[in-house]
Amino acid sequence: MSRLYLITGFLGSGKSTFLKNFIRLFPGEKMQLIINEFGREGIDGMLLEELGIGMEEITGGSVFCSCRLDQFEQALTTFVEPDTDVVLVEASGLSDPTGVRRLFADQSRFPDIEYAGAVCLVDAVRFPKVYAKSRACLRQVSASDIALINKTDLASPEQLESTRELIRGHRPDMPVLETSFGQVDSSLPDLLCSLQKTADGGDREMPLIADITTMRLSVRVNPQITVYQLRKFIEMFSETTFRVKGFVQTKEGMMLVSCTGNVVSVSAWERPVPVHLQGLLTVLSGSGMPVRKRVREAAAWYPDEIGEITLG
Repeated sequence: MSRLYLITGFLGSGKSTFLKNFIRLFPGEKMQLIINEFGREGIDGMLLEELGIGMEEITGGSVFCSCRLDQFEQALTTFVEPDTDVVLVEASGLSDPTGVRRLFADQSRFPDIEYAGAVCLVDAVRFPKVYAKSRACLRQVSASDIALINKTDLASPEQLESTRELIRGHRPDMPVLETSFGQVDSSLPDLLCSLQKTADGGDREMPLIADITTMRLSVRVNPQITVYQLRKFIEMFSETTFRVKGFVQTKEGMMLVSCTGNVVSVSAWERPVPVHLQGLLTVLSGSGMPVRKRVREAAAWYPDEIGEITLG
């Protein structure tokens, strides 16, 4: 019997970093990983290759929506090997996982998989803003068993308390843990197990709140760009985005770009990158955020360095 853990949380909350730490809590057990990304490019999968465990990627939508649910079920039946002890699923940051408990309640569908619970990663700084705008964020909190407030080292006392209050108001029954850099205590799997014993097996009722409409841009970056230019380019529009990520070849070498809100990170990347991922930035934003205009304005400053900008 394989135990399946779901890792959820909005864009940029630190799921991949947490996952690397969480995996260390299962020494000696055979593990397999299913990565779900909203975009077509499997960037998170590239970041997690170093873990050295079996991995399957599902891109182009959430595994819990009708457009990708069949792929998720196929991965569970064909990719997960019979002797696997632990299956970890990292859901898209835009996913609505409220149906996950119902999905595994029917044991005839997945007789060899036991649902072990969900951890929701929460960005201590950005959560109040995202909570107010995104139904996906609300549903991720509602569907989870534990909220893990991450990036507490970056939050002011006021920001941290605001995040705590929102979670307590939304889910007063949920245990709330706090951390930085996705670090996790070894008792977390046992805590999840104890919570499953008291779970009612159903999906929790959700408030009817209109969701944001997600906008996705793809930005082609030419290799003659410098790291300084790349950083300045992203900074010019970062506040109008939820997430920016990608691999960009620069004059100084291949760089990994990871931007959450207005925090821009550009760091050297030493491992090989598939050709179709090189020089491509994925920009995720929401309705009412003038990201297309701001990206085009920023690109006008770097006409030779920035190439095609496409929607979707």
